[in-house]
Amino acid sequence: MNRTGILLALASAVLFGASTPFAKLLLGSVDPWMMAGLLYLGAGGGLAVVHLSRAALQMPAAEAPLQRADLPWLGLVILAGGVGGPLLLMFGLARTDAATASLLLNLEGLATLAIAWLAFRENVDRRLLIGAFAILAGAALLSWQGSAHLEWGALLIAGACLCWGLDNNLTRKLSSADPVQIAMLKGLVAGTVNLGLALASGAHLPGLGLVLAAALVGFFGYGVSLALFVLGLRHLGAARTGAYFSLAPFVGAVLAVALLGEP
Repeated sequence: MNRTGILLALASAVLFGASTPFAKLLLGSVDPWMMAGLLYLGAGGGLAVVHLSRAALQMPAAEAPLQRADLPWLGLVILAGGVGGPLLLMFGLARTDAATASLLLNLEGLATLAIAWLAFRENVDRRLLIGAFAILAGAALLSWQGSAHLEWGALLIAGACLCWGLDNNLTRKLSSADPVQIAMLKGLVAGTVNLGLALASGAHLPGLGLVLAAALVGFFGYGVSLALFVLGLRHLGAARTGAYFSLAPFVGAVLAVALLGEP
């Protein structure tokens, strides 16, 4: 058992899971598209400070800089996980309570496992398959509205999970490169794109306090979390890292009940 990989994946899950209820707290005052941009700019900007301050922080130098051959993979990672995923999640979260939205994020682990198994031919054993079907059944129950009808919020969150499942598998192609650099570039590019699109659509920048709060949530919940996830991928592969990362929705649900008083 690779304990280092497991601990990295679980730490990543805790940080990402906590970001959902905190983002929900801010969404009442911030446009969803704007929120997606601010979260990733916070992640990229915060990690840029870390990246440029390695010597002062007595951190090791960048492990292995990204190469030219990595750029197509990085572009796909940014498009799927940095632009599409957070955008769909924020619009879905605006239509769904935070506890249910957090639990629906279990679908990310299922999407990661399915893509790793079917597209990238990773080994998946019976226990992982049983767990995947249990996750799918749980998501269906959470989305049930008394009839064969899914709410738009749940569908948007499922779309976000599909984007991040693809992102997780594509990121494995980059897992030998410096994780801080990967997360930094993803955050800066994706955040800038979403922020620009939000402004073009008529959204307005919120006050400085809200901007800083969103940036802080993004730094820990998306930036640091992604760097830890990339390190976990090195040890476990996409399918198993995604499985341990499935702790994230339960962290989010517990915090949503505690912070927001949700049932």
